[in-house]
Amino acid sequence: MSTLLFERSLPRFAAARVVSSLGSGRGVGIGPLRLVERDAPRLPAAGWVRVDPTLSGICGSDLATLDGRSSRYFEDIVSFPFVPGHEVVGTVASDAVAADGRALTAGDRVVLQPVLGCAARGIEPPCAACQGGHVGNCGRTAFGHIRPGLQTGFCADTGGGWSSAGLVAHESQLYPVPEDLSDEDAVTVEPVACAVHAVLGAPVAGGDVVAVLGAGTLGLLVTASLGHLAALGRCATPSALLVGARYGHQQKLARRLGATEVLPPDQLPRAVRRHSRSLSFGGDPGTTATLSDGADVVFDCVGSPESIAQALAMVRPRGTVALVGMPGRATLDLAPLWHREVRLAGAYAYGSEAGGSAHDAVSTFSLAFDVAAAHRTGQLVSATYPLSRFEDAVAHAGAAGRRGAVKIAFDTRKGPSR
Repeated sequence: MSTLLFERSLPRFAAARVVSSLGSGRGVGIGPLRLVERDAPRLPAAGWVRVDPTLSGICGSDLATLDGRSSRYFEDIVSFPFVPGHEVVGTVASDAVAADGRALTAGDRVVLQPVLGCAARGIEPPCAACQGGHVGNCGRTAFGHIRPGLQTGFCADTGGGWSSAGLVAHESQLYPVPEDLSDEDAVTVEPVACAVHAVLGAPVAGGDVVAVLGAGTLGLLVTASLGHLAALGRCATPSALLVGARYGHQQKLARRLGATEVLPPDQLPRAVRRHSRSLSFGGDPGTTATLSDGADVVFDCVGSPESIAQALAMVRPRGTVALVGMPGRATLDLAPLWHREVRLAGAYAYGSEAGGSAHDAVSTFSLAFDVAAAHRTGQLVSATYPLSRFEDAVAHAGAAGRRGAVKIAFDTRKGPSR
């Protein structure tokens, strides 16, 4: 069966990095990713089941890997060769028990929670993070009865969503898809869960000024999650939700998903200044100036050195910058973080979200399904491709904003792609 396989090849990795400097995704044809015929991986142990992918998204972390720009930090928690694809909706090939305890029958649709924590790795007793429900912080992702891999899609033993041969998943990774949720809605649930986790991890208080930098998939889903979780009473309602979006289609979607005000990124600091009644100093009142006060919380959904610097310039003293977009190596002036006592916090993956005074703890994915259903987040899926057109698909994903798109996915269903 057709599978996209990413192999360890330093020359191809370097070549992809050079070509991708002309634009993300352009180097995939000469990089380490290739289309092969391959069987599904074997089941590693009891409690594992085969999943046949239906749709599998192309994530920003996938692009960073294909572009040769992912951080070397990940080298010890990835094993080669691996099949990419961790944003997955598919069907189970046999009966199983889902993560929430519900029974699954062969052919049922599921969404994959891709983190390979202690339960999936057969590690007993589980690490402290997994015991606490914080599987995204598992410290054992290089151990157990499968090879290293922080997630499905980066582990040699599990396969990934970019394959018609299927992948293998532990029952603790599977969540049933409600009947009224489309495949397009369902394939966004994993990135929605990332957004939900970021929102609930940030100290948003009632009446706060909140800024979102970037309006790709993550930025739009953070915007949607803020409003929906506030309506559920899971987080406070900000007085202003300001979104920096570069392209017209992103601006329309951000407004539709609940933004108070949407502006080009270089105008976002002025909007923050206006809503927080701040003064600016140290340069142009637009992108380079530091604000005397600023936004209470800034969600950086880009993760570039430039976006992090802009976030630090826009946040108020003792405010929070939530780093949602995956960063890499960066050179930054951290004087403003130190001087203004800013909290720079990573927001990775998902697990169990603590309840407020009126709520019990709940899995991130349960809340993500609610957000996906309420906002029909499948509207962000702009195009799908067969695996055979992987070069076109990756190039489209790398230039998504410029080409009027948001989320690009591989489609292993019968029939033409759209």
